[in-house]
Amino acid sequence: MPKAVLTFAETRDFEKTDRIKRDILTLYRNDIQKYAGKDVEKVTAIFDEIPSQLQRHDRAFRLTDLAAEARFRGYEDAFFWLKDSGIMTPCYNTTEPSLGLKMNKERTTMKCFMADTGLLVSHTFDENGIVTEEIYRKLMLDKLAVNFGNIMENIVAQMLTANGHSLYFYTNSSRTDAESRMEIDFLVSKTTVTNKHNICPLEIKTGKNYALTSLHKFIRKFPEQLCEPFVIHEGEFKEEGGITYLPLFMVPCL
Repeated sequence: MPKAVLTFAETRDFEKTDRIKRDILTLYRNDIQKYAGKDVEKVTAIFDEIPSQLQRHDRAFRLTDLAAEARFRGYEDAFFWLKDSGIMTPCYNTTEPSLGLKMNKERTTMKCFMADTGLLVSHTFDENGIVTEEIYRKLMLDKLAVNFGNIMENIVAQMLTANGHSLYFYTNSSRTDAESRMEIDFLVSKTTVTNKHNICPLEIKTGKNYALTSLHKFIRKFPEQLCEPFVIHEGEFKEEGGITYLPLFMVPCL
């Protein structure tokens, strides 16, 4: 958010910056109470649940964490409200990684990213009211014992959205076919459409040691749909084994 960025640029004070972000989160909550109408409780519940849902291994939003009997039909308007308000950005599962990802969208299976990653950090670490400078510095230096993957994936989602991409991911949880069982963080369509090879899979990886099991399965299973596979990581740019590795700041170049 611009005011938070300006505050940090002028003061270099993480705690002052965090107060600005918490004021924005408070405004969000006030707007939910004021404008969400009959869905106010459902919108609030989803909004409060976003950080913990992004901590899940597959990041997919699980409605049963809100209520055992919860079903998408009853919460659909609440999800749309958060999306239309610009607070949340949905990323839908597509059942077929081919051109026209929207045609194969599984609207009941989605990830819910915060539209602003800085707000996600404040929303996540809110048990003590203010995220201290020590926490921010440890986050940046990767010295905090938390899963940084959800924050990095949210950053990528935010950059892809800013670049005009709709967000889709691919997952197959087959219990009988291990070769088909995979999770791909994002799928991006080529700008120039051809007869084949239109979809680029993106895997988001943190740390130095990581596996690419799902990406290799995807390459083997969908050779005709595959355009160019990418790994977004914390390392340098490189091309290796038919895969392009991009540092995080290069995502807008996709």
